[in-house]
Amino acid sequence: MSTSPETTTNTEDRLISVISKWLGRHIGNDELRRRIGETGGEGLTATQAEAVEELARELDQVEPGQRGHVEMVARETVEVLALGE
Repeated sequence: MSTSPETTTNTEDRLISVISKWLGRHIGNDELRRRIGETGGEGLTATQAEAVEELARELDQVEPGQRGHVEMVARETVEVLALGE
């Protein structure tokens, strides 16, 4: 049985899915920020929650067309979420 990213109940998996969509340019900054806020930090370790909060802060500060640094932070966030640190 396949689980679609939209129906995944695991917080880490939902966040990895939405960040990956943003990295693939399927959603914009505002949508990523909104979805991060909706997901909340339930079930995340302190390190994971800190990484997600840093990504949210970077999204709030990014200038239009200047997403290179935020992409790096997003990739680091995905790594932290995937490793369960």
